[in-house]
Amino acid sequence: MNHNAPRAAPPRRTRRTVLLGLAVLGTASAAYAVRRPLMMSAPTCMAGRWHGCFDTFNGVVLMTLAALPLAVLVVWLLARLRRAAGVTSAWRMSLAEVGMVHGTVPFLWLTMMPGAAAGAVPGRLSLVPLRDLVTMGPLGVAGNLLVFAALGFFAPMRFAALASLPRILALGAGCSVLVETAQYVLRLDRVSSVDDVLVNAAGALLAGLASRRWWRAAAHAPAERPRPAPVPTA
Repeated sequence: MNHNAPRAAPPRRTRRTVLLGLAVLGTASAAYAVRRPLMMSAPTCMAGRWHGCFDTFNGVVLMTLAALPLAVLVVWLLARLRRAAGVTSAWRMSLAEVGMVHGTVPFLWLTMMPGAAAGAVPGRLSLVPLRDLVTMGPLGVAGNLLVFAALGFFAPMRFAALASLPRILALGAGCSVLVETAQYVLRLDRVSSVDDVLVNAAGALLAGLASRRWWRAAAHAPAERPRPAPVPTA
């Protein structure tokens, strides 16, 4: 009889609680640090107006933070449904799916936001590597690193086929190429730059490195299938 097996659950539950607490604390700290610019868009967003809320950086970030409780609720509901179906990694799968969407869609919205002369000027290309990097500035580089960071962090946790650093890098680069191409084709008054692709892909790769512990453990775990329902006995 293995007396050590039942003792593994409490530390794992404690680790999850600590990680969740740190994530909530970090989000709250970030929101507090930028509370003043975010509150500038609060009246417009609360009034349900599109202009001044969803077409501004502050408004999009504010609504993303406001939607966090809903995202947590969706994770909980998905995990409950999966656990009822007998899926053992229900929480990890649900968190990864919601995290990919909630952490990526707002940044895509911001990158596809049209400029003042959208539709009136032709698309612009910048295909010389590292030429635009020096003009981005620290905030520009940080923003580009975050565009596909959630995708790089959560995608390999959800999809075993993406659980490798080269594939995460390719995923970030491919998604970034699609975004830059859309900016050019739709004439959004933005510069489609190869440096954006490089920094976006680097952000996905760095995020994948940060979550490597979890997706490597999932990749080496045996295939998980729903447990069969018990057969009723007469």
